[in-house]
Amino acid sequence: MNDQGLLESRSTAHRLVAHLADAAREATVADVRIGLGYTAVKLADGRTGVAYTFRDQARGGCSVFNGIRPLSGRAAADLLALLESHDVIEAGVGLACANALANRNEPGHLTGDILEHLEVRPDDDVGMVGNFGPLVEALRACARSLTIFERVATPTGLLRPQEEAVAALPRCQIALITATSVINHSIDRLLQAARECREVVLLGASTPLIPEVFDAVRVTMLSGVVVTAAEEVLRVVSEGGGMRQFSPHVRKVTTKVGTLAPLSERLST
Repeated sequence: MNDQGLLESRSTAHRLVAHLADAAREATVADVRIGLGYTAVKLADGRTGVAYTFRDQARGGCSVFNGIRPLSGRAAADLLALLESHDVIEAGVGLACANALANRNEPGHLTGDILEHLEVRPDDDVGMVGNFGPLVEALRACARSLTIFERVATPTGLLRPQEEAVAALPRCQIALITATSVINHSIDRLLQAARECREVVLLGASTPLIPEVFDAVRVTMLSGVVVTAAEEVLRVVSEGGGMRQFSPHVRKVTTKVGTLAPLSERLST
C-alpha cells in the first residue's frame, strides 16, 4: 500500500490524534465541561474547543463519564487520545480537546456562514447529513434538490433516516456532513460515499479546522468555530446551552482545504 492509500485507510479519529500528538504533549488541560448540549475543553493558555455531546447515547446511569479522572490538570495528550474511544461521551471530550489545540484565528480563514463561500448550482443535488436548519431554505432555493439525513426512524418531512446517507451521497454533487460524525465514527463511511462529490464540507461547531487531515479524503471545506471568549462559552456549556447561546462568544470561520500552511507552522507562530 502506498503512502496515499495508507493515509486513506486510517480512521479520521486516528489521523487527528496523530496529527496533534506533538502539540498535545506540550499543552495542559485547565478545565473540562461535559454539558447536555456541548462539551468544552479549555487549555492552560486559554485556548478552548467545543464538541457536541451525544447525551441520548450516554451510558453509566448518573455517572456518564467513566474514563480517566480528574480531567483538569492532565496533559492534553491524555484527553486527545479519547477521540478514538467508541464511547461517544469520551470521544466528544477528545474532539473538544482537538479543537482547543487546533482551532484558532488564522489569516487564511474566511468569515461568515458556509453558504457565503460555497458555490451551489441550479442543477446540484445536495445531501446534508445532520439537520442544519438555518441553511435549509437557502439551499432549497438555489439547488435542484436537498435531502437531509438525520436520526429519525422513518421519513419525516424533509428528513430521511441517516442510514440512507451512504447510498444517496454518491448521487449528489454537494455533501454537507456534520462534524459530530467524527465523534460517533460514522464519518469515514460517509466520506467514502461522498468521494465523487464536487464539494464535500465538514461543518458545525465540532469541526476540527485542520485541512491537512482531510485533504487526502477529498474534503474541500471545513466550516467551524474559533472560541473568542472562553469563560462565556464554558458558562453556556455548563448551563446546558448550545450554539445559539454561545454564538456571540465564537467566530464562525470556513477554511478551504489546501489554503493554509501546515498546522506545525501555524502553531509555532
